[in-house]
Amino acid sequence: MSAPPQTSLSTRPPEDDRRPGELGVRELLRWTWRQVTSMRTALILLLLLALAAIPGSIIPQEGVDSLKTSNWQSAHPQLTPVYERLGLFSVYDSPWFSAIYILLMLSLVGCIVPRTFHYWRGLRAKPPAAPRNLTRLPEHATYVISEPPDELLERARRALRKRRYRLTLDGDAVSAERGYLREAGNLVFHLSVLVVLVGFALGSLFGYKGGVILLVGDQYGFSNNLTQYDDFDPGSLFRAEDMEPFSFKIDDFDVDWLTTGPRAGMARGFKSHLTYQESPDAPEKTYDLQVNHPLSIGNTEVFLIGHGYAPVITITDADGHRSGGPAVFLPVNESFQSIGVVKAPDAEPTQIGLEGEFYPTVAFSKQTGSYFSLLGKPLDPMISMLVYTGDLGMDTGQPQSVYALDKSHTTMLTKKNGAPYRVDLRPGQSVKLPNGLGTVTFQGLKEWNKIQISQTPGKWIALSGVVLALLGLLGSLFIRPRRVWVRARRDGDGTLVEVAALDRSGGGDMAAVVDEVVAVLQDHREGNREDES
Repeated sequence: MSAPPQTSLSTRPPEDDRRPGELGVRELLRWTWRQVTSMRTALILLLLLALAAIPGSIIPQEGVDSLKTSNWQSAHPQLTPVYERLGLFSVYDSPWFSAIYILLMLSLVGCIVPRTFHYWRGLRAKPPAAPRNLTRLPEHATYVISEPPDELLERARRALRKRRYRLTLDGDAVSAERGYLREAGNLVFHLSVLVVLVGFALGSLFGYKGGVILLVGDQYGFSNNLTQYDDFDPGSLFRAEDMEPFSFKIDDFDVDWLTTGPRAGMARGFKSHLTYQESPDAPEKTYDLQVNHPLSIGNTEVFLIGHGYAPVITITDADGHRSGGPAVFLPVNESFQSIGVVKAPDAEPTQIGLEGEFYPTVAFSKQTGSYFSLLGKPLDPMISMLVYTGDLGMDTGQPQSVYALDKSHTTMLTKKNGAPYRVDLRPGQSVKLPNGLGTVTFQGLKEWNKIQISQTPGKWIALSGVVLALLGLLGSLFIRPRRVWVRARRDGDGTLVEVAALDRSGGGDMAAVVDEVVAVLQDHREGNREDES
C-alpha cells in the first residue's frame, strides 16, 4: 500500500522563492502607482513645484534677459559654475523642474479619475436609510399629531423635494440628502490645477518669448524674424514659420515724470507711439503701447517693459574716419544713471573703445568725489568714459556683446600722473584724444524702448483653469452636504413624528434646519400649497 501524497502548507507556487513580505515586480509597481497617485503626494508635488519656481524669480534667466544673466555671472564668478550645473539660469527648462511638473500631472490624473467614478456612483445612489434611533443624533425633534403617517410622509417628501433634496421613501421614513455638488466642486478644483498645468505646458512647448531694444525714431524699425531679436527663448516644439509676419517702429516716446514729492524726477508713466503692419502687404496702423497694455497681433503680444537713453557718440580717428552713432546705455538705478560702451574697431592707427557712464541730470558729490545722476529726466546730460586702445577682440569671429568691452588685449589711456584719462562731455561738445588718436564727440541724445514679444498658445486654457479653480473653490466652501430624515409611525391614538438632520461637513447650524422642517410639517397650509404645486 502506497503512502498518501504529502501536501505543502504554503500557498505560494513552488518556484516562488521570495521571503515573506517581499514584493514582486507587479506588487512593487502597484505600490508605487498608489503612492504617486495619492492626494498627499499631489499636495507635496504642488508645494515642490512652487518652491522650484522661486529660483526662476530670483536668479536671472537666460531666456528672459540674457544680458542681465551674463552681468550676474560676471559679478558672481564662483557661484556661476554651480548654478550652471544645477540649471538655475534656465529653471523652467531644467530636467528636475520638468520631472516635478510631469509627476504632478500624473499624480493629479491618478487622483481625479478614480474619485470621479466614485463620485458618479455616489451621485446615482439613493440617500442612506434612516438610522434606527433618530433621537441619538445631535439635532432632532419629536412630536405627536393625529394625522395618518402616510399623509405626513407624503407631505414631508414634497416639502423636501421643493427644497432640492434627493429623496427616498423606505418604510416608515423619508430619507433626504442635498449638497452632493460639494464633491463636484472639489473635483473641479483639482481638475482646474491640471488644466492650468496643461495650459502652461502648451505655452512652453509651442510658444516663444523674445526681447529687443529698439531706438525711438522713424528710421529704426523691427521685423518679426529671428535675426531681429536680442534674446530669444523658443519652446521645445516651436516652429519659426508660426511667427506672425508683422513689423513696427516707434515714432515717439512720452514719459510722465513726477514733479513733486520724495520721488520727484522719477518716471511714473510711459507711452510709445507705434506704427505697425500686420503683414508686409497690410496697411499701416497706429497704437499707443503702454505698460500692461500690450499690442495684440494675431496670436502674438507686444509688451513695453523698459526704456533708457542712447547717447549719440562719434569717434573720429587720426585719418579722419568716423565711426559710432547711438550707443545703448543700460540704466543701473531709478535715476537712470546708465553704463555702456562705444567701439571703433576700424580706427587707425589702433582700435579705440570707450567705457563709462551716462548721467541724464548730472550732479557731483563732494563726499564721494564722483558724479551721479540726480534725476532721470535729461535736464543736464553728461557722459564720463574711460578710453582703451588696442585689440578689442572683434576680429576673432566670436560673437560679442554690444554692451561689454573686451579689455584683455587693450591698454587704458592714462594721464602723465598715472590717473585714468576720462572723457567728460555734454551734448555738442568734443574732446581731442592724446597721442593724436583722434577726437570724441557727444552729438546728442536718443531714447530706446525694451520690447518683449511673446506667443503663448495655451494662455486661454490656463485662464480657463483659473476660472474653474475659482468656481470649484466656491462650490467646495459654500455648498454644505446635509441629510434629513423624517419618520412617522403609529403611537397609540396618534402619530409619532421624528425629525433629525446631520451636517456631513461639520459646523453647520442643523438646529435651524430641523426647526424649519418641523414648522413645515406642522403647517397644514404649507402642505396644501405643496400639494397644489
